[in-house]
Amino acid sequence: MSENTKVSTTPFTRKKKSLLPGEADAQPQSQDRRRFLGRGMAMAGTALASGAASVTIAGAVPLPVPESNQGMGKPIPPTEYGMPSKFEKHVVRRRTDVFVNRQNWSDWSMTPLQYQPGIITPNGLIFERHHGGTPDIDPAKHRLVIHGMVKQPLEFTMDDLARYPSVSRFYFHECSGNGLTDWLKPASKTVQQTHGLLSGVLWTGVLASTLLEEAGFDPRGKWVLFEGADGSAHTRSIPMEKVLDDALIVYAMNGERLRPENGYPVRLVLPGWEGNTSVKWLRRIKVGDKPWYFRSETARYTDPMPEGKWRQFSMVMECKSVITSPSGGQQLKGPGFYEVTGFAWSGAGKIRAVDVSFDGGKNWREATVEEPIMDKCLTRFKIGWNWNGGPAVLMSRAVDSTGYVQPSVQEIQKVRAITGFVQHHNAIQPWIVNAQGEVTNGIGQA
Repeated sequence: MSENTKVSTTPFTRKKKSLLPGEADAQPQSQDRRRFLGRGMAMAGTALASGAASVTIAGAVPLPVPESNQGMGKPIPPTEYGMPSKFEKHVVRRRTDVFVNRQNWSDWSMTPLQYQPGIITPNGLIFERHHGGTPDIDPAKHRLVIHGMVKQPLEFTMDDLARYPSVSRFYFHECSGNGLTDWLKPASKTVQQTHGLLSGVLWTGVLASTLLEEAGFDPRGKWVLFEGADGSAHTRSIPMEKVLDDALIVYAMNGERLRPENGYPVRLVLPGWEGNTSVKWLRRIKVGDKPWYFRSETARYTDPMPEGKWRQFSMVMECKSVITSPSGGQQLKGPGFYEVTGFAWSGAGKIRAVDVSFDGGKNWREATVEEPIMDKCLTRFKIGWNWNGGPAVLMSRAVDSTGYVQPSVQEIQKVRAITGFVQHHNAIQPWIVNAQGEVTNGIGQA
């Protein structure tokens, strides 16, 4: 297995006190908020533009009694699966706006990251990526087998798997095709379309190492085959080292059983690795002494390199971040204070720091990285910004616990060929804010 190519980067610098174009000032976030709130109190009884909304300071006028206070609400039904408020109907997964697939069998839908306030994605919004449609498998009939270079081939029912010691762990989950439409020019409008093949999940299941030890795997077995029960029989070769390290055989996510589109009744999860290696609807595990070189390891999921070469088995999703608010398609409502927020993640470890630029990368300020900060997990960052109403270019740049710094597209171009259908896009994402407060995709323009 070849190693991932490291991208050369510029030093990770932080300039927290510099005066930046597009800002009224660059004071720390807490001072921005205190000054904003203090000014609001001094202007009691008037409307104050906060940037994200207009805040009315309450005076002596009595607080009106809303309609919801004047009658009884809906009673609890005997049985029900809870649903979001009817006022949140706009928060949905969406298919790609760039590639049109009429049959929808080998396709994907994307998480609305712009509406996700925390690091966990609701089950109904976790992105989808399928190669042969979504099966809905009867768990009572499903079987998972382990064979190949093992002492004792085993067959598991779902009830069998539930009897093994379980673990629950938080990890991000990302498709390697995340961002592939927006390398050199803006093809997508929103962060859902540029980065929405990404979700944060609490996975529950059994360590793959536990099941392999039960079967008694041969020490000469260096690779493991994982095969799905979908129409494409999606299959991947995974190094034994990764399988024994942290691979999970999962039957639940975010406190409930897997959904059909996410691999029900059982799937593989490889923390920090490209999503297609985490085979869904898992039916077969085979131990071997070398990789199988399936279609998804030769014709697909490989990276074009200089001089006509291709990189195989580049499964680690490298350090990455994106600003989700404000982001493409959003509208700032006048100059003033805004809290800029986003996500950072790395398949190689924890997020160590995130810097944000408001002038297209000329100057950088250190953002607050919000707890919890976990290994191979979505991490939220935030920073205060006083927008002065002028043009601005917002960017974020993350660094992980290995010291790897998120690169620009230009830096990736030095070591990889990025023309055509290219995956593993972890470059810095710019968002352009114009004088009217409109936010657009700045790829290739900033």
